[in-house]
Amino acid sequence: MAKHPFAFLLPLLALQACASTGTPLGQSSFAQYREQTLEWMQQHRTFQTDDHAAELEWNAPREWRPAGQPKSGILLVHGLGDSPWSFNDVGTTLAAQGFLVRTVLLPGHGTQPSDMLDVTLKQWQQVVREQTQILAKEVPKVYLGGFSTGANLALDYAYEHNEIAGLVLFSPAFRPDNTYAWVTQYIGWFKPWLAKPNDGIRPMQTPVRYLNVPTNGFAQFYRSALMAQARLKQRTYDKPVFVAITQHDSVLDTAYVLDNFNQRFSHPASRLIWYGDSPAPAAKTPRVLVRNDYLPQYRIARFSHMGLMFSPDNRLYGQDGTQRICWNGQETADMQKCLNGEQVWYSDWGHREPGKVFARLTFNPYYDWQSQVMMQVLSDAGALVKTPENVAP
Repeated sequence: MAKHPFAFLLPLLALQACASTGTPLGQSSFAQYREQTLEWMQQHRTFQTDDHAAELEWNAPREWRPAGQPKSGILLVHGLGDSPWSFNDVGTTLAAQGFLVRTVLLPGHGTQPSDMLDVTLKQWQQVVREQTQILAKEVPKVYLGGFSTGANLALDYAYEHNEIAGLVLFSPAFRPDNTYAWVTQYIGWFKPWLAKPNDGIRPMQTPVRYLNVPTNGFAQFYRSALMAQARLKQRTYDKPVFVAITQHDSVLDTAYVLDNFNQRFSHPASRLIWYGDSPAPAAKTPRVLVRNDYLPQYRIARFSHMGLMFSPDNRLYGQDGTQRICWNGQETADMQKCLNGEQVWYSDWGHREPGKVFARLTFNPYYDWQSQVMMQVLSDAGALVKTPENVAP
């Protein structure tokens, strides 16, 4: 297979995970925001299945309400090329613990990848700002959470607004793993797509995410990372923070995330879960919890950037889910075997081993334990937490 001329960005491209000035923003309530977004998606989405209603629900801003009066609220922000489906399991878990949970759909997402050709970081910041402020009127305490690019947006708002009670960050994209990502800021005008759209090799999108995004999408991702780095340099962050990250993330500089967790997230209740080999002794503090990410009983060779948030029981991304991601940086013949439904192993993007076919890992065997750690970090902003030890996947 010929080497892609922008191969250094293909792991990011594989994640996919306002388009126009018509993208709905500026609403006064979450209900209005959701309704207008659904209308916009209905008019502009390129549907991937015959079940249009299901696709709209999977991609639209969503709310989970607890059984009783909410004790707190949390707004969750998805990553580049992704959708609110990212938080299908996390939202359910948080609501069961008394949180009013809401998600947003970042401008340029949920319809078709070309809608990201003109999107801006400011538009992404705007929807986070608007919906956080709306949520704050309805609950006594607000947390923010995010995946990848969404984690950068959550961090940015929290640094600027001290009333935010804490953060929940999955695979936070504080710094790309490749030093050439900055190029995307300057080449979009003459190369609007890094990977040619509709090339017949890969689909443009799935029912819940983009598999190809314009160069401009990567540029906004990179700018969000610069924004996060600038925030981290300003000062320490003294509210509780939960972070989950995998050593073998094909997109991020995970050592940078670990270092900043230890140095910048100062609250004693904060925890970082590191899936992979144990970090160097200096980085393995009591607040850093390490779990092995080689699980042959699940045919898992490595954990992936996107898989941390999903239960093995998730109907789309779980162990028996319907959405297998076969475009994973392997040869076309192996990708076809994956598409044909043959047995596969699971990994991050680009991992290869002789004699094995790899699909992207889209679920986390440790999900229940991870959720316990997350909830204990959020349980009391002023108290130390006791880490649960039942870790067997």
